[in-house]
Formats: sequence, C-alpha cells, structure tokens
Amino acid sequence: MSATEPQAPSPSFSIEKLYVKDISLEVPHGPQVFLEPLNPQLEVQVKNEAAQFADGLFEVVVTVTVTARAGDKPVFLAEAAQAGIFAVRGVPVTDLEPLLGIGCPTILFPYAREAISDLVTRAGFPPVVLQPISFEQLYLERKRREAAGEGSRAEIAG
Repeated sequence: MSATEPQAPSPSFSIEKLYVKDISLEVPHGPQVFLEPLNPQLEVQVKNEAAQFADGLFEVVVTVTVTARAGDKPVFLAEAAQAGIFAVRGVPVTDLEPLLGIGCPTILFPYAREAISDLVTRAGFPPVVLQPISFEQLYLERKRREAAGEGSRAEIAG
C-alpha cells in the first residue's frame, strides 16, 4: 500500500444508548377479570427493525407484544418497543445487515423481556417469562421469504 492510499477504517461497533421507545398495557375487563379464575393462553409476537438515522448511527427496535386470552375473552395486552442506538463504522456492507438483524436484536431482547414481565406484574398478573429467541433463525427465515417473494416481515409468534 502506498502512502497516498487512504487506509480503510478498522471496523467498530458500540452501543450508544438503550431505551424504551414505546410501552403500553391494556386490561380491557378490569377489575372484573381479577375476580375470575383464569388460565389464560398467551400469544407472543416479536418483530425487529433497523434504520440508519445519521452517519454511522443506527436505531434498532425490538417490539414484543403479549396477548393473554381466557377463551375468546382478552385478559391483557402488553407491548414494549425496546430500542437501541448503535454506532457502526467500517463494517463491510455484507456484514451490516446481519449485525443489525441478528446481533443488535439479541442485545435488546433481554431488556424487552424484562419490560414486559415488569409491566404485566405491575398490572396485577403473574410475571410473563418469555423464552429466548433466535434472531438468527428469524433473520434467515425473513431472507428465505424475501427470496421467495413473500414479503419481509421479521416476526415470530409463539
């Protein structure tokens, strides 16, 4: 390499900020719901998205939605959008998408899981303990659907 050629910056990645972007809870049949014996079924949806908002800065958001139903009656709906600002510089374009679609959501998910559990507990219900999620599997499934022309929603229901 000659002295006049610019040297490529070495790759760097850092967490600049973690924050709750949005959080909500609905208990549509309160207070009556607390008087009924319940064994609600939980539906969990997780989605993630990423966007660049400044040079080398990306916002990644993991949104977790938990819906509890007893039969066809909703017991509660809890949703938390956990966000992070990540500084990413010198990372090859081929590595950027997996970093934002797998690495960053993996960092954010435990915070979203804690926010959901706390929110549900504060509403007077037993804590919801969300199982770990493979964002790599979600990413690969989304890429498969995109290749098949089925759209690009990165979401899991369980």
